[in-house]
Amino acid sequence: MKKSQLDHVLRAAKDCTGESKFIIIGSQSLHGKGIDVDEFLVSAEADVYIPGKEAKTEILNAIGEGSRFHESFGYYADPVDESTAILPRKWKGRLVNLPPGDTNGAKGLCLDPHDMAISKYIAGREKDLELLEALVRRRILDKRTLLERLEETPAEDRIKSLVKGRIDRHFAGKRSKGSYERPET
Repeated sequence: MKKSQLDHVLRAAKDCTGESKFIIIGSQSLHGKGIDVDEFLVSAEADVYIPGKEAKTEILNAIGEGSRFHESFGYYADPVDESTAILPRKWKGRLVNLPPGDTNGAKGLCLDPHDMAISKYIAGREKDLELLEALVRRRILDKRTLLERLEETPAEDRIKSLVKGRIDRHFAGKRSKGSYERPET
């Protein structure tokens, strides 16, 4: 999803909910730091919720997967909630504003890339780990910061150990496509 498409999702989210503030927690949150993700991120959805009004987030299904919006444009909002991703403590204090765009006044707050990365390392889906490998190769992620955020994350020790191994492999330049173990959470 390009930044202009994310802007369109936010415009549509504002139109259908009447709200103007949204939190973006998935890989599209990389747009918050102006990171050009087009070359290695092929994703049609933006994981979005309305902070403080999570029950209202369900309205976003009007522009969600399989909606007329999705069929018309090829991308969509994926309504989530704060518990969708396992994130380091204090992640809300590190949210970054989505750079200005054509959002009709809708404001997107995006995860810091390291917070997003921890949630993706924990989820352990192959597509997420491939994205993280690309971010490490492009030096967008810092190993020390990732390890610090991992320590701040409310997860079991066995999951933290698995994630630390993934981080170590990525920073050692080892590709392990197809051999990722997914933790049971």
